[in-house]
Amino acid sequence: MKIAILSRKKSYYSTARLVEAAEQRGHQALVIDTPRAYMNIASHRPEIHYSGKALTGFDAVIPRIGASITFYGAAVLRQFEIMGVYPLNESVAISRSRDKLRSLQLLARKGIGLPVTGFAHSPDDIQDLITMVGGAPMVIKLLEGTQGIGVVLAETPKAAESVIEAFLGLQVNILVQEYIKEAGGADIRCFVIGDKVVASMKRQAVAGEFRSNLHRGGTASVIKITPEERSTAVRAANIMGLNVAGVDILRSNHGPVVMEVNSSPGLEGIEAATGKDIASLVIEFIERNARPNRTRTKGRG
Repeated sequence: MKIAILSRKKSYYSTARLVEAAEQRGHQALVIDTPRAYMNIASHRPEIHYSGKALTGFDAVIPRIGASITFYGAAVLRQFEIMGVYPLNESVAISRSRDKLRSLQLLARKGIGLPVTGFAHSPDDIQDLITMVGGAPMVIKLLEGTQGIGVVLAETPKAAESVIEAFLGLQVNILVQEYIKEAGGADIRCFVIGDKVVASMKRQAVAGEFRSNLHRGGTASVIKITPEERSTAVRAANIMGLNVAGVDILRSNHGPVVMEVNSSPGLEGIEAATGKDIASLVIEFIERNARPNRTRTKGRG
């Protein structure tokens, strides 16, 4: 097969591993710097051009689209879909998962466990908003934040009020969530491929930090998840419409709660923690499923 990988750099760990796994299994993999691709959309023969040439003959495309280029990346991926190329994750599913508010609303509608969550832009009563999610301590997030940026733990009602007022003064949308103290600064990343959790790891925040992101110094270790956690992760990925996803779960007193469903989960941490060849499992999934014009939305979403 001929596989396109949408990624900013060939040197990124996840991208390099996917290229390596594809080539080891006898496939051709081409890394495409997403913003440098350009498209002919109003034509009887839709095309994508890159470095002065039309991209043709691809059987599958793996989107590794960073949050900062979600809009353009989804457009490029959608063009591949219109051309009949099989996407590992569809453009509609990626856009859905990147919208934190929409994704939480969809998960809640399907009964997935979530932290008590409020959403606000300019509430009339900040105290009522704080009370609505159970009071302090509480987590306050910028809706557009990634990798733990724009996430604040407010430990007292006064601190929560001050942080919310500061964010609202910037005219931004925020999420306010209950703080799951019993999680102890740890979350579980479940790596879902198809209808299976193929690997899982515990991410532990460093001392004095509540965010467990590996980018922020958190450590990763292998963990055995419960059947309920496994089912929750698979259902969350399916609700988003993602074939491959990193589902982040907290262990709370009322069962597993989903924090986020990531459409471009990194491979480095999970492969190092578990010793599993996740990249090859991704390529195997493509081998089993890639067919021309097999996109469910066919670029219409």
